[in-house]
Amino acid sequence: MTDLWTVHTADLEAGVLTAARALLDDAFDGDFSDHDWENALGGMHTLVWESGELIGHASLVQRRLVHDGRALRTGYVEAVAVRSDHRRRGHGAAMMDALERVLRKAYDLGALSASEDALEFYASRGWLLWRGTSSVMTPSGLEATKEDDGSIHVLPVGVTLDLDGEITCDWRSGDVW
Repeated sequence: MTDLWTVHTADLEAGVLTAARALLDDAFDGDFSDHDWENALGGMHTLVWESGELIGHASLVQRRLVHDGRALRTGYVEAVAVRSDHRRRGHGAAMMDALERVLRKAYDLGALSASEDALEFYASRGWLLWRGTSSVMTPSGLEATKEDDGSIHVLPVGVTLDLDGEITCDWRSGDVW
């Protein structure tokens, strides 16, 4: 039997956070940095448990993205992973259902940066590929993020977007998108 939790970072015990970090380290084959972990904290998490073991994690954190001269309150999806021996059973979809419910009620826009393997998954859920240019507002000014073009996806919630336009994210350590 599986159990799905939707809970804020502040309400997670240290042991659960440790288990989530270990799951993410394993799922990303050691390519999940301390900055990646830090960027996944401070918002809502969905966690999937099976027989008392954590088998899935995803989080939604607040960010500001700028598009067409407007700062948009954005729910940004981070750290989505399902343990390898439990994939393709609907756990990722269940976690995204929970986060998208929060997103649709609390934000102007949803956004995420998808790995190549996840592009079809997000497209099937209605997430739209950002076709335009991307940038980040760094402490020293605006910088293009061409390396992220083609991986950014958005889920408009009551806002009209020009998917061929420019989108800018706020600064943070590690991967900015």
